[in-house]
Amino acid sequence: MSFNQKVWAMTARIPAGRVTTYAEIARALGSKGYRAVGNALNKNPYAPHVPCHRVVGSNGNLTGFAGGLDLKTKMLADEGIAVKNGRAAVESFYRFPRSGMRPC
Repeated sequence: MSFNQKVWAMTARIPAGRVTTYAEIARALGSKGYRAVGNALNKNPYAPHVPCHRVVGSNGNLTGFAGGLDLKTKMLADEGIAVKNGRAAVESFYRFPRSGMRPC
């Protein structure tokens, strides 16, 4: 499985109503390459089944999205995620379980 495929598989595990960060996905994959995660999501051919709209910057900032940030904001709001001043609410952050993870 390629790195991109691993990123897409991990992203598909983010529950509706929650967001996670590029860095969290990288960490869950045993990588420090959060920018590589962003590049993989930029090439996501499986949206919306792989919900890249649920991935935000480390401080909660809404970041790049093929449909634009207005659409990303709407999609998150439709899932019940509060967005204020371009940031997702901290209480909506999701962290992947620590056990059973293997590096890429």
